[in-house]
Amino acid sequence: MSEAVTLNARRLADASRVVVKIGSSLLVDAASGHLNRDWLGSLAEGIVRMRARGQQVILVSSGAIALGRPYLGMKRTQGLLEENQAAAAAGQVILAHAYQEIFAHFDVKIAQVLLTPDDTESRRRYLNARNTLETLLSLEAIPVINENDTVATQEIRYGDNDRLAARVAEMVSADVLVLLSDVNGLYSADPGASPDADFIPEVTAITNEIAAMAGEARTPFGSGGMATKVAAARICMSAGCATVIATGQEPQPLQRIEQGEICTWFLPASTPLAARKQWIAGTLTPAGTLSVDPGAEKALLLGKSLLSVGVVGVAGDFERGDAVTIRSASGRNLAHGLVAYDSDEATALVGRQSDEFENILGYRGRKELVHRDNLVLLVEE
Repeated sequence: MSEAVTLNARRLADASRVVVKIGSSLLVDAASGHLNRDWLGSLAEGIVRMRARGQQVILVSSGAIALGRPYLGMKRTQGLLEENQAAAAAGQVILAHAYQEIFAHFDVKIAQVLLTPDDTESRRRYLNARNTLETLLSLEAIPVINENDTVATQEIRYGDNDRLAARVAEMVSADVLVLLSDVNGLYSADPGASPDADFIPEVTAITNEIAAMAGEARTPFGSGGMATKVAAARICMSAGCATVIATGQEPQPLQRIEQGEICTWFLPASTPLAARKQWIAGTLTPAGTLSVDPGAEKALLLGKSLLSVGVVGVAGDFERGDAVTIRSASGRNLAHGLVAYDSDEATALVGRQSDEFENILGYRGRKELVHRDNLVLLVEE
């Protein structure tokens, strides 16, 4: 392998958090319409191996509609929206049961999470979804995510799980998004129609030329094509997350990527944490202010989170997840951050210890008012 291929092959093994998207064409046998259990078992083996190295893995799985249609006696072609919604309702049960059964062989727990665009676009629901996924990962469960097709409308839906996977990777600050499908990467033209098309192993910027290379080829079960994968990579690159497009048609697809099998890597210019902090610092307009005492100021400058015990004042009307300015007692702007409580709750928590939160609010929330991962310093010590 060349040095560049070797370096890219290590990216997956070195990633702390990985989102893996599985296309319907891999999960569902085209002839029978049944789940490809042997293939899913081999994928599970690879994920278990990654977890043994200390990596966290989230799955975004297609396949519910493709499995539900034959189960309900429908034709296995795309149908009306309401038919697909009914198929998704039935197929989701089959899919979740299969994941649970297969991963149980490795003593690994899974959890099903169904999302709609509102869950990644609405700030409050975004935070709820992010916190749920973080909690599942902390409990060593593997989240298995799909679009909530039973309630999504034609006008308000992701439309393909490539985009959903990218939004999930962005939400959880993943290091790598793996898009497994029936293609092995990006070519300069459709290789089926142009045998002399050049394979593109690495992309560092999605130019108009790169975007034009993406075709619209679709599988009998899937709704995406190369265009949706490139669009997903664009979302991830802006979030500091690398994306790899690889074929999953052979067993052990994740191990094959690590061994340098042909695939296309889309490489960002920054890390997920750096991209997130740049977004907080430069994109969001603060909706309020938290004033802090000298002890909290010192802790912030040392890279610590902001605790309520160090807050002396709250100004503004903000919701949980909004950006706020953190200000010193002397009036100096210290940082911008995403606050974990709304303005009324933050006011009630001023100067209080975290073990008092449940009595004050009626529920046990986060112990930090602003976590250090959601905070960007505006000054230096």
